[in-house]
Amino acid sequence: MAEPELHRSTSTLPPPAAAVLLRPSRIPHDVVIDIFRQLPAKSLLRFRSLSKPLCDLIDSSDFIRLHLSDSLRAKSHHSLILRDWHLYTVDFDSLDAAVGLEHPLSVGGGTEALGSVNGLVALRNSERDLAIYNIATRKVRKLPVSEVEPPGGQHLRTGYVFYGFGYDSVNDDYKLVRMATFVGDENACDTYNYDYEVKVYSFRSNSWKKIMDVPFYIRFLHKPLHQVLHRRGYGVLVGSALHWVLPQRAMLGLKNYIVSFDFVAEKFDEVTQPEYENKDLSYQVDVGVLEGNLCVMCNYEHVCVDLWVMKEYGVKESWSRMFSVQKIRNTTTFGFLRPLIIAKDGNELLLEVNDEKLVWYDWKTGKARSVRIRDGPKSFGAVMYVESLIPVDDPDEVERQRRLREDAEREKLRSENNYG
Repeated sequence: MAEPELHRSTSTLPPPAAAVLLRPSRIPHDVVIDIFRQLPAKSLLRFRSLSKPLCDLIDSSDFIRLHLSDSLRAKSHHSLILRDWHLYTVDFDSLDAAVGLEHPLSVGGGTEALGSVNGLVALRNSERDLAIYNIATRKVRKLPVSEVEPPGGQHLRTGYVFYGFGYDSVNDDYKLVRMATFVGDENACDTYNYDYEVKVYSFRSNSWKKIMDVPFYIRFLHKPLHQVLHRRGYGVLVGSALHWVLPQRAMLGLKNYIVSFDFVAEKFDEVTQPEYENKDLSYQVDVGVLEGNLCVMCNYEHVCVDLWVMKEYGVKESWSRMFSVQKIRNTTTFGFLRPLIIAKDGNELLLEVNDEKLVWYDWKTGKARSVRIRDGPKSFGAVMYVESLIPVDDPDEVERQRRLREDAEREKLRSENNYG
């Protein structure tokens, strides 16, 4: 005899959750919510089909918000996305094996993961083929096409294109910024001769908006090979702002600048930097995010890297040097270093090193241990991802489903009236 559906669904659950499903009427509603908000998104999606009350609970915006908040606070249901020619996911708790990421934009390889926030991932094949994808629910929204338009109608070729994905907390809106550079026939590399085209996609309005107020210094954001190396073209999200490093150009007298784009105000700005230590070495800076704080990695000629953390955003005096990495086993030089996340016990920090390895680093003792991940790419860029139930359905499809439900209800009422 086949096992009942309910018992199959609860067989892998912890006892409290199984009890809720088997005897829901005996459990107080607030206890049900407290138990369910700790479960993985994939388990919750299965339970939607068990009863209408459970479905309504799991689909409610309040529950989705609580579930995400708990996952972020407890660092539960987290994964790493490894970005190479193909995309992979690695469970954060085990850091054991890489699994190929199945997604609706797959064309055999080359899809970029532009960023991840609150369980949503922005994907790109080209400027005409973009999407926002929820890995847990496997729901996708294809973005409307917005053509890249050279400034002043000039006949220019599109050069490097910057992207950044983030969340506007004031307007409860997920946004994607696109900055397109242009080159003329006279120069195939430098792009600072022309204005950038900057557009922002709004998840809430499902439309693109052109940003008209673009500071002149943004022209110098792109530097040949700089953004391609170590995938620096993806904006680093801290709060509601994206960040890039405007690289130094000695011949033009430009030093490193940290440039931000605020998703709420939809404006560019410059972020103050720490007072870097003088080590009689030249240095290069990169930006990252750690525990929700902006951080800077100051790389001294690939010999050592200082990591600075801005504890209060926008306050120069809040910059604090967290540690300096001078040597990691089996690593001769530091071409690139990026912090990803602090371990749940708070004792170690997961680092991405030289686009080729992950390392647990104890900044108090200076000890490091390599993480060995099976079936992963040899070279990669890593980004953190958290499961969520955030809906991403296309507005047109949502409206179509609503009309179908209304038609079904009307047909049901008509049938009942005719029967009566």
